[in-house]
Amino acid sequence: MLIDVIIPAFNEEQSIAKVLAEIPAGLVREVIVVDNNSTDRTGEVARAAGATVLREPRPGYGHACLAGMAHSFARPAAEQADIIVFLDGDYSDYPEEMPLLLSPILRGEADMVIGSRALGQREAGSMMPQQIFGNWLATTLLRRLYGAHFTDLGPFRAIRREALQRIGMADTTYGWTVEMQLKAAKLKLRNTEVPVRYRRRIGTSKVSGTVRGTLGAGYKILWTIFRYL
Repeated sequence: MLIDVIIPAFNEEQSIAKVLAEIPAGLVREVIVVDNNSTDRTGEVARAAGATVLREPRPGYGHACLAGMAHSFARPAAEQADIIVFLDGDYSDYPEEMPLLLSPILRGEADMVIGSRALGQREAGSMMPQQIFGNWLATTLLRRLYGAHFTDLGPFRAIRREALQRIGMADTTYGWTVEMQLKAAKLKLRNTEVPVRYRRRIGTSKVSGTVRGTLGAGYKILWTIFRYL
């Protein structure tokens, strides 16, 4: 199995090397760090740590993920990745748990696996109350409106490349994760979750760390959920 990892990163100079160092050696073919118009040395540090670094000047989590996907999908047909893993660059996830996400896909039991922070162990303070409530609300709506049984919109996830291409991702900002999950449900893909650990990120969150970010993300997630009904 060929596995590519996509890490969107905005001003993660202090954390990105730690993230890359903890991806299990020999497990993946290519780690693609998408420098989302950082104003620090994120790209330089990631490149020195062995990652392929792309520069995406348009701000937005989804823009960065789409740029990473385009790079991976541009390979010749015989070299296409079998699985794509998405991972944040702030060191809040545990990259060494990647095999947990890959196992259901490698066993042929799932097309997409979400790393659930709700089912796993969370370090105190790693998620703000508004994040916990937002996840609960979004996953409740996904269950009632789409029949999708998720407990989290966690960014740490693995998906078969063919399934990802079928989904046709389009969101460029905060609606990215929920768009993937609701479209996977609409397509009746085989989806599952595995418990993952979660810790306090390095640096300040661009979303939950500000009132504007929290409100913007909440609005976009809800808008995305109702948009695809």
